[in-house]
Amino acid sequence: MSLTQLFEPSAVAVIGASKTEGKIGYEAMANATRFDGAVYPVNPSTTGELFGSEFVSSLSEIDDDIDLALCCVPGPAVPDVLEECGEAGVGAAVIYASGFAEASEEGEQLQQRVVEIAEKHGISVLGPNTSGFLVPATDLRCSFASGVEEVPPGNTAIIAQSGGVAHVLSFQSRRQDRGISAMVGLGNRANVGFAEAIEYFDGDDRTDSIVLHVEGTDDGRRLLEACRESDTPVIAYKVGQSDVGEFAESHTGALTGDHELYTAGFAQYGVPTVDATDDLLDAAAALGNSPTPDGPNVGVVTAQAGPGIIITDRIQRAGGRLPKLTAETQARVDEILPGVTYADNPVDTGRPMPEFGEIVTAVAEDERVDIVLVNELFEAALGYPIEELDGLADRVDKPVLFVTEGVEENMADQRDALSDAGIPIFETPERAAEAAGALARYALLREGPSGVRTDGGPGTEAAARDGAAADGEVTADE
Repeated sequence: MSLTQLFEPSAVAVIGASKTEGKIGYEAMANATRFDGAVYPVNPSTTGELFGSEFVSSLSEIDDDIDLALCCVPGPAVPDVLEECGEAGVGAAVIYASGFAEASEEGEQLQQRVVEIAEKHGISVLGPNTSGFLVPATDLRCSFASGVEEVPPGNTAIIAQSGGVAHVLSFQSRRQDRGISAMVGLGNRANVGFAEAIEYFDGDDRTDSIVLHVEGTDDGRRLLEACRESDTPVIAYKVGQSDVGEFAESHTGALTGDHELYTAGFAQYGVPTVDATDDLLDAAAALGNSPTPDGPNVGVVTAQAGPGIIITDRIQRAGGRLPKLTAETQARVDEILPGVTYADNPVDTGRPMPEFGEIVTAVAEDERVDIVLVNELFEAALGYPIEELDGLADRVDKPVLFVTEGVEENMADQRDALSDAGIPIFETPERAAEAAGALARYALLREGPSGVRTDGGPGTEAAARDGAAADGEVTADE
């Protein structure tokens, strides 16, 4: 199934567009009109204009090739609307309405009818029971939520089972000054599900990392295979460690399944998992903006001991290793900064120091180090070692992460310079360490036999033991 007409339409129709502010048909039209292409409001009971576009009573009145229909109509009206879309040659549709498979047996039958019509006409259907999607780079904002016009372009694609979580992640990404390449709320996944979305964004030039929010799926094997086949790094957040089954089923019609089987399945297929939305976006920033690490070994350089201890502890709990630096690197560090507070790993300089960037470079060039994490509280008189960090990751072919804090107004220009140098920035030691841990786990999962971790870290035995079971049983959502 091609999703080109869904995410790259030339023209959009908003079916059920409304002049009443607050209604989905109004809010969806308000967001859609930001798109550079043509957007047509369709409603047989309304005349006049909406956001500068003339209402039409049906798709047949539009003298244009419509690729995408945003269906802002009640659930029982959806089959007839989708049939009209098929007859008009529309290739993709977003169904916002709820009351389908997540609600009742009658809703499940209604959804099956939608699937049958979509298959007959070759329509890619996002939803039903979705709040839509965003592609900020082209101002394609097919959501009825307010504020989505403020979400900036970036390089992370968000694929969430829940439209609410999709929007949460989008707004978090905006607050973190990262942005997204796309945001997709899958909803009930009539015929556009995880696998189809992963395959599309793996081929998207604007996407460098893909994050998943997963409640449950009845086609776990296909999801996992799509993850394994993706050249773009995929990170997953599987909810449901405790019993949320009935609530989740009423939400998107999802059966959450055995959490351990899902996480073991993701591990077997090379996908690191996290347990928080912030961790999901942090891992995406680290993986999407860095070279792929060759292994789990993290070299830490800290300008303050306390945060360095937190980082050291957290990295190891998150799946990373802290190797002893080579004798050559330790001698080099001692030559650059004689009497350095701690010259092994982590290297602690006590303060940023004018030579701080040289120390970072020395650690980054150590052959035992696969990932570099730098901690520095901002000192205005010294600033960040931007000159040394600019291009360092590409030169050593290793991820270089930076964690810092200070008075925002004082360090804004320096932070911007770090971002421009392609350095992922984090605000707390814990989040930076978790991101480094995600990089380490990604490297281990990709290098081990069948993607199973081989480092002896948390979850390794479970992944190895349950891998075969997850490969099959996760598809049943037991």
